[in-house]
Amino acid sequence: MSLIQEVKDGKIVESVATSKKTEKSGSDLGYDQFLQILCAEMQYQDPLEPTSNTEYIAQMATFSQVESMLNMQNTMTASEANALVGKYVIMKVTSSTTGEVTYAAGNVDYVLHQNGKTYLSINDSLYNIEDLDTVADTDYMEAVALAEEFKSAVEALPPKNQISLSDKDAIVAIANGYNSLSDYQKSFIDKDVLKSFEEKFERYNELVKAQEGAGSDNSEDNDNTEESGDTEGVS
Repeated sequence: MSLIQEVKDGKIVESVATSKKTEKSGSDLGYDQFLQILCAEMQYQDPLEPTSNTEYIAQMATFSQVESMLNMQNTMTASEANALVGKYVIMKVTSSTTGEVTYAAGNVDYVLHQNGKTYLSINDSLYNIEDLDTVADTDYMEAVALAEEFKSAVEALPPKNQISLSDKDAIVAIANGYNSLSDYQKSFIDKDVLKSFEEKFERYNELVKAQEGAGSDNSEDNDNTEESGDTEGVS
């Protein structure tokens, strides 16, 4: 493969065509390209001020170090991505056309390494690992979700002074749901939300007791009426 470029004062002058080609091929530079540039530099160097062998060796050593670091970085990225399988993550995606930022969340199903890039599969969609925003523990995210559900359920109930016996099913369901939570999950429940539910639950219990008390009083009145009637009948 020949290399045809303008050389001035022993240095390669990058042409417009070369610039476009470089932009198109990206920033990756392999050994072949580096050696071609190095050979051209040696061929067209200023004979009056030649570059020393030490400088060439230093260039090759620097290039080797940079390439080794990039390879190490890619290996580390791949290892970190593989460790995310099964984890709950949040991806922050910025549209290349509109600049709009959207978020996608879910568990990582698998990792795909393709064309030098790493992708995470989340809910049957692939996301570049560079868009990774947050990694969270599964138990943590479950506790957060349950706390949010509890809050929504409590807020859906009527205010305390409007609680009625017809709210029985909702109140009992919320109470049973809360009691089924672990101590860790309960720690994520907002204290004000929990206090609001306790007040509504207490109001509901007052209505139940009042109804039971009214039923007992009515039962006693009916018994007294029947006894007086019998007495009157006997007398």
